[in-house]
Parts: sequence; C-alpha cells; structure tokens
Amino acid sequence: MPTFAAVDIGSNSCRLKIASVQLHRLKTLYEDREVTRLGESVFQTGSISPEAMAATIRALRRFHKAVQAHVADKVRVVATSAMRDARNADAFTEWVRSATGWNVEVISGLEEGRLIHLGVVTHEVGARARCLLIDLGGGSCEVTVSDGGRIKAMVSLSLGAVRLQEEFVRTDPPVKEDIARLKQYIDRELRKAERKLGTPRVGLVIATSGTAAALAEASGHARAAAKGKKSLAKKREERVGAMTAETSDVRRLAEKLAKMTNAERAAIPGIGPKRSEIIVGGALVYADLLERLGLKGFRYSPLGLRDGMLAQMLAEADLRTSVHQKMESERWSGVLELCTRYGIEQRRAEPVRQHVVELFDALDRVHELPAEYRLWLESAAMMQEAGKFMNHQGHFRHTQYIIANSEIFGFSPEQRLVVSAIARYLGKTRPDAMDRLMRSIPVEEHTHVVRSVVLLRLAAALNQDRASAVVKVRAQVYPKRVVLELVPGRGGAELEAWSLKKEAAYFREVFRRELLVEVA
Repeated sequence: MPTFAAVDIGSNSCRLKIASVQLHRLKTLYEDREVTRLGESVFQTGSISPEAMAATIRALRRFHKAVQAHVADKVRVVATSAMRDARNADAFTEWVRSATGWNVEVISGLEEGRLIHLGVVTHEVGARARCLLIDLGGGSCEVTVSDGGRIKAMVSLSLGAVRLQEEFVRTDPPVKEDIARLKQYIDRELRKAERKLGTPRVGLVIATSGTAAALAEASGHARAAAKGKKSLAKKREERVGAMTAETSDVRRLAEKLAKMTNAERAAIPGIGPKRSEIIVGGALVYADLLERLGLKGFRYSPLGLRDGMLAQMLAEADLRTSVHQKMESERWSGVLELCTRYGIEQRRAEPVRQHVVELFDALDRVHELPAEYRLWLESAAMMQEAGKFMNHQGHFRHTQYIIANSEIFGFSPEQRLVVSAIARYLGKTRPDAMDRLMRSIPVEEHTHVVRSVVLLRLAAALNQDRASAVVKVRAQVYPKRVVLELVPGRGGAELEAWSLKKEAAYFREVFRRELLVEVA
C-alpha cells in the first residue's frame, strides 16, 4: 500500500508526518517537528532572513532523509503565512528544490483552513457535529464554522503568534503601551471575523496548533493547583478531552502573561522556553475571540494542516474512502459557489457538463487522460461563462483569470490553473506551448490540457441551440476515425452537427483520427 509524506513549512515551525495506507485508512509511521521561526524576519522586514532560511533548510534536509528512509510514494510540501508575505519567497523555494528536490506549494489562508478542517473532521471525535475550529499559527489565524463535516463559513486573519510578537511585543516584559496597541489591532481584526461568522451557535470548539496546546495545558495546571489535584501533565496521555480550557481561564492567563518577563512565562507549566517567546499575542487573541463569539472555551486537538494534506492524498489515491467522497463534494460546492457569484445559470451550463462527461467516458481510449481530468472538465464546463460577468467581449480571457485567481475549495493553485486553461481556449485561439498561460503549467500537463480543450469544445458545440431540447450523442471509436451520432432534440440537430464538423480539423490534429458526424 502507498506511503504518503506531508511537510508543513509554517511561520514558527516546520512539521513532517509520514503515513501509510492500511485497509483504506492512514496509519502514522513517523513525525518530526523543528522550530525555525521562518516568519520572524518576514514580519519585521518583509523578507526571510538568511539565518531563518538556513535553519529551515537544515530541518527540511533531515525531513528528506526520513522520507527516503520510509520510501514515501508521494510527498506534498506546503508553506503558509510567512511565505505568502515574503518578498524573497521565490529564492527560498529554489533553495528548497535544490536541497531536497521538493516543490514548495504556497497556499492561501483559506486553503490552509480547508486542509486543517479536513484533517480534523476526518480524525477528531465529535468534529462532524456543528463545531467551530480555531487554528492560530505563527503568521495567521483561521476560524471555521463546520456542520456535518462541511465548511459553513471561514475567515483567515493576520493574527499569528510570531507576527504579533514581532510587530507589537518588543520589550521584556511588554510595556503597557505596546499591549494596548496589540489589543487594539486584535480587536480590529476580530471585527472581520464577527462580520463573517456572526455569533455561531456551536456545541464544540476545537483549537489546534502550539498556542492552543500551551494554553490548554497551562490552564489545566492552574485548575489542578487550585483544586489540589494531580497535575494535568500526568493525565495528558489518558484522553484528548483532558486538554481543554475555559474562556475565563484563558482570559486570566492572557492578562497574567502580558505582565510577565519571558523567563517568568517559560516557568509556567505547559508553556516552556520556546512557546514563552510568542505566547503573549496568541493568548490575547484566544481570550478576545472566545469572548467576542460568546464561546465557553475550547478543546485542544493535536491534528493540523499535515493531517489534512495526508487525508487529501488518501482521497486522491483511494476512491473508496469516505474522505474521497467528502473532498469531491467540497470541490463541487466550490465550483457551484463560483457559478453563483458570477451569475452563471446552472440550467444552461449543466447540459455542457453532461456532454463533456459522456464524451470523456465514451472516448477514453482516444484521449487517454488521467482520471482526475474528468472533474477538471466538469468544472471548466460549469464555469466557462464566468468571464461574461466582467465583459462579453473577450470573456474567455476573463474566465481564465477568474478561475485561476479565485479561491475554490479543494483545488490547489496548479489545479485551478489547469481548469482555467481548459476553459480559456473555447473561442478562436488554441493552446500554444509558448503562450504565457501554458508556460505557467507544467510541461507534462500540456498534452492533457490540449486534449481536454478538444473535448470541451465538442461539448460546447453540442449545445448551440439552447432553446431546443438537449441533443443526445452516441460515440463509436474506430482505429482511424471517431463517429458521433446525434439524436435530435425538439428543435433538430442541424446546428449542432454543423458546429461539430467545424471542430473536425482540430480533432484530427490532436488525436490523429477523423471525426465524422451523423444525425440519426
């Protein structure tokens, strides 16, 4: 069974998780973590410092050895907030590529939140009920409302622990003026969350990442000390439910931490020397967020971004898993949301989607496309008219821009680029390897994109007369030709047959077969 590796290059630390697929489930084989503070200089100067780069590369080289030792079949490497903000991010990704051979994928805040949500709802007990997820990392904070395992609302805020420390907490202990500015900034950012999320009525709040772990453990120690019971550290491995924190405890702890020196913070059980350096801002964010949204507290989960990455790799490799069904549903919801946003009538786009699926299945021996291109074609068929929202003239160019630059849940930037290219070439232009768009797509995907464009052009040709009933099509494949037999709808099929015949020359150029069209 395959083995997957997920590498998360965060603003505060780098994490590695390796898992194998056993009985359609993931079994963890190896984990590693290194605090590298990649975002520390980014939030000060806008660039990653050479020292932070070198420290991260050392950690990644160690991860690379572990990945090789476990003979991972697939490795995904993502970077988050610090790399999104850094001016010299490209230089760092090139260094990673030369040191490890890995391509770093810089993901958006919303995609980061989606992957964290996927990892939590896949593995965390109770997470499929209505709940709120909070992930406060080094550079950003993602807050997600989930119901039935599906994302209902999400917001990404610039409230990471390292970011806040570098921008506001410059003395030890912090001075009152800095803390006041920090609280003002947090309040401004959380107003965005309030506008997007409202007051979510949830039965469970799940918090992930190091800040949440430190607050939960420190709060637990404080409660245990107050009640004279054994410390939470002894119970930590007994059950996940023990790692909880109440809002009132978090507020008291946050105010206490803001007045302490770094050495005093490090001495608090559960925080430690590394976390103490960046805990002040993160603690205040949690206190304000929980109070503002009217939440009683949170439960800590050790799951995170890397678990979502592994879950997605499992879903793409094993179509029988429940997480595959969830991911496909999530992707399609993202496509339909974009259609709604840009005024696309689904009843008009749906026949094109149906025809492109029929052609994909019937001509599989001809196009030989990877299975995932079926979804890419469906998505392109649904979103092909998004550009008309901007301007009817040149709308295919606008469509390409919208798809490539929109946040569509479940689609990576590279996948959105492929889908946008398929939708781009439905007019007079044809894909060319020297086009700016095609140059941004991996060379190994060029042939797949060109063949997909042909299929979508055929599907569009089958939907010329939208006032009539949908034309049905039957395909017959021969060694040197393909015959498409049209079954006319209410208004006949002459226009569709004429449109298909216009595509015959391009079909022959791409597939080296003749395209014949017959009307039944």
